[in-house]
Amino acid sequence: MRRFTAVNSLLKRNNYLLQRHGFSQTVAQRTTSDRETETKLPKMPPFSYSPSPYDGPSTAEIIAKRREFLSPALFHFYNTPLNIVEGKMQYVFDETGRRYLDAFGGIATVSCGHSHPEVVNSVIKQLKLIQHSTILYLNHTISDFAEALVSNLPGDLKVVFFTNSGTEANELAMMMARLYTGCNDIVSLRNSYHGNAAATMGATAQSNWKFNVVQSGVHHAINPDPYRGVFGSDGEKYASDVQDLIQFGTSGQVAGFIGESIQGVGGIVELAPGYLPAVYDTVRRAGGVCIADEVQSGFARTGTNFWGFQSHGVVPDIVTMAKGIGNGIPLGAVVTTPEIAGVLSRRSYFNTFGGNPMCTAAGHAVLRVIHEEKLQENALLVGSHLKRRLTLLKNKHELIGDVRGRGLMLGVEFVSDRDLKTPAKTETLHLMDQLKEMGVLVGKGGFYGNVFRITPPLCFTLSDADFLVDVMDHAMSKM
Repeated sequence: MRRFTAVNSLLKRNNYLLQRHGFSQTVAQRTTSDRETETKLPKMPPFSYSPSPYDGPSTAEIIAKRREFLSPALFHFYNTPLNIVEGKMQYVFDETGRRYLDAFGGIATVSCGHSHPEVVNSVIKQLKLIQHSTILYLNHTISDFAEALVSNLPGDLKVVFFTNSGTEANELAMMMARLYTGCNDIVSLRNSYHGNAAATMGATAQSNWKFNVVQSGVHHAINPDPYRGVFGSDGEKYASDVQDLIQFGTSGQVAGFIGESIQGVGGIVELAPGYLPAVYDTVRRAGGVCIADEVQSGFARTGTNFWGFQSHGVVPDIVTMAKGIGNGIPLGAVVTTPEIAGVLSRRSYFNTFGGNPMCTAAGHAVLRVIHEEKLQENALLVGSHLKRRLTLLKNKHELIGDVRGRGLMLGVEFVSDRDLKTPAKTETLHLMDQLKEMGVLVGKGGFYGNVFRITPPLCFTLSDADFLVDVMDHAMSKM
């Protein structure tokens, strides 16, 4: 009854939240796209915000500078790269002032909304006081945020180490697991992504993201993928592979297991039901600790819970987080038990920028916004509606092989043959471009690059969800 009441009230709050921050959904900003004949294109929801005039370099100049001065490894979406110069809540604007619905959220990073006033004001207020001091001096922002953060975690997860990114957080978590257990071997999942540094690249299990450098001490278990996996949705059958890995690939003792609650880069893959409880039990019997990588699925994104692992009914020994924790501010964290945290006192551990006042002020503001604006409930309401509509779209278009995910962390996998599940890579790229031309931005993932990653800011509305699906339907109907 409580959930029904909360969800029902959110139907009214969708408009209220935008109006609170000075944006009305009753006054439309008419762009070139908006003026298209309504029978031809779906109509973007109105949003009364005018971006500032842009007087920066042209797209061509930016591309030229990227090629000359930045890493050749950088890549961009779309045949014609998009130059994003401003953002407000769930929308972004290009240099011409054209508005786009952001259904990617900077790779599941913008949690509260672009330039959310509460986050912006908290950062500015802290910047006027002091931007950086190092943790060698006292400053209340880091301890205040740590206290607020652990209040959202279960069990004995009470000690926080702040970092600058998810890669750093996972590197630290893996090192702590090895120090605490005295073992080196770690189990992770195929199709996972945990970062691009030494240890995390070893834990990552997609060749697309791995360089040919030494990566030792990690064993990759069969991925419990309900759509493509060999055992379908039978989590316990997948879990038996972890037992085999420990028995035949290690000394019988391991440092731990690291896994995403929902695989993000891997294509929004939900783990098969029953998998995590069985694996956590197996790993702990082998002396290891369990690490939950919540870099993408944390901070209310899944709607049903604040953390993705809670949907599996488990409590990890270490939790890593980043992305949504700062709404775009570089910030990450590792949260663990006092006992495990004690291993770092054996030597000196230090992170120059981890926990600096500006970033922790932003993180604390994010927590306040999530709770005060009931963004978890909104993620459940809008995400459930969006998933239902995407599932109906699957029934209409053979190109869609699977719709999956929770809350506002959803994936749509495209296949050219549903029986063979042949990845539709070319069609996925074409659809992304078509959506962009109609004002919708989505991400792309999965090992084959054939999955739409839909991870918008948590202020996404029901109207936004409908517009997204209508645009997808329109684009697919013309293929």
